Amino acid sequence: MFCKWFLFSDQMEICVDSVESAINAVNGGAHRLELCSALSEGGLTPSLGLLKTLKTMVSIPIFVMLRPRCGYDFQYSDLEIRVILEDCTLFKNAGADGFVFGALTSTGYIDIDACVSVILTAQPLPVTFHRAFDVATQDPIEMAQKIADLGFKRLLTSGRSPVAVDGQCVIKALIETMKDRLIIMPGAGIQVENLKDILGTTLAHEFHGISKRSETISK
Repeated sequence: MFCKWFLFSDQMEICVDSVESAINAVNGGAHRLELCSALSEGGLTPSLGLLKTLKTMVSIPIFVMLRPRCGYDFQYSDLEIRVILEDCTLFKNAGADGFVFGALTSTGYIDIDACVSVILTAQPLPVTFHRAFDVATQDPIEMAQKIADLGFKRLLTSGRSPVAVDGQCVIKALIETMKDRLIIMPGAGIQVENLKDILGTTLAHEFHGISKRSETISK
């Protein structure tokens, strides 16, 4: 399945949570891995050992998820941010190529303080803002502009819809507005059958999928 996806996109990022799924993704043509644990919970911070092992086995970039617990409010206490920053430093020193993070306030707007702390700790490595964007209440264009202003390099989004195919209009508007300021990467529910349509409509150059051990599913 990966090989078919590869034909449609300049950059294919695959989310993995094990050695097996990572190897499958690389063999299938992935350009970048998003490394996490607990895919059933939407992806949590992985183990340091998993990153270290994969760095000896694959040559493509590995971006590490920074998400210490499950739950979809993406609101973090000061102590949780402390844990996130400690994890970020450990993964950075272990060879991570980038990070994936997102945080919101109680009002559903981007948590600027938390995001700045992560970006500063991660420097000079790039950070992707994840699908916390899709449950935010802040205007999507305004929020994307703020994400870029803070220093994020990439935004993973389904266009504020459960699946990317239903959020194509928002994704397209984000790409047209942000241009080179922020890479907009569609994700969620992407399959071989709808990928060509999504990329053709939105003009996205990257997309995001999932590899679970021996199978591939959408995210």
